[in-house]
Amino acid sequence: MKVCDLMIPEPITVGESASIQDAIETMKINSIRHLPVVNKRKHLKGFITLADLKAGLLPSMIGDISLADLIIRDPIVVGPDDDVEIAAQLIYKHKIGGIPVVEDGKLAGIITETDILRAFIDMMGILTSSSRIDVVIEEKPGAFKKAAQIIEDSGGDVINVGMAARKRGKRTYYFRLSACKTNSIRKALEKEGFTVSANMD
Repeated sequence: MKVCDLMIPEPITVGESASIQDAIETMKINSIRHLPVVNKRKHLKGFITLADLKAGLLPSMIGDISLADLIIRDPIVVGPDDDVEIAAQLIYKHKIGGIPVVEDGKLAGIITETDILRAFIDMMGILTSSSRIDVVIEEKPGAFKKAAQIIEDSGGDVINVGMAARKRGKRTYYFRLSACKTNSIRKALEKEGFTVSANMD
């Protein structure tokens, strides 16, 4: 999946000459927390967050601080054709809430942690009617395939599979299934020696 599939195209922006109060008001009216700063030709000149604006509001009332002083001048950016994983890694690594999407120096959009979370929820089928069974599987040849086959043979229709970090040669796999009763699947797995840590209809 590409960044362009998730990004907000033509996002709300602010000009370099705007005031701190104008920027805060723009964010409040539009219920957003990030504002790309652009010039008249839509070239990205910086990035500003609601937290930055709030921190600068009081000092601006008693001193000579403007929006230009609060702008992040060289923000982390991604391109519209970059993989979503790149954006997710950057957001996680740098603990930021959003990234401008730039193409040929011009602002193409913005992608936020909310957009990436929504994509994850969609891919995992969390909001759809589904069931789940969590299976601890040893890291040995054929073990995963065997567990998946047991689930299928027991009437489970696998939508997707997630997994946790490996621990002592074992890994927990989270099988998201089309809505079904999972007790019989659990029993079939346990009969073949697998550990089922949780199941949910």
